[in-house]
Amino acid sequence: MGSPLVIGEAQFEAEVLQSEKPVMVYFWAAWCGPCRLMAPMMEKLAASHGDQIKIVKMEVDPNPQVVAKYKVEGVPALRFFRAGDLQSSAEGAISPAALEALVNNHLAA
Repeated sequence: MGSPLVIGEAQFEAEVLQSEKPVMVYFWAAWCGPCRLMAPMMEKLAASHGDQIKIVKMEVDPNPQVVAKYKVEGVPALRFFRAGDLQSSAEGAISPAALEALVNNHLAA
């Protein structure tokens, strides 16, 4: 498990809502500077925790229905799902330590 899985709205239900593993969806945009800062952290997280949690990347502009449904108001944004249910969320750039803590809290839930 090396990289986040890049999906669009057509794959959201199968890859996120029907996943047997917990899922972290990383919402981003090409024009977003803080997203570029967080991208390497997502790669590292997918490599280190990919056996425990599915890391999914979704670009906001081409996927407005999912963005609206899960109330993504700014990017970067994270949404954590377990068994098809939204468990928690975070918006804005965060430090690697804060990201690790969020993921660990989600896995422990």
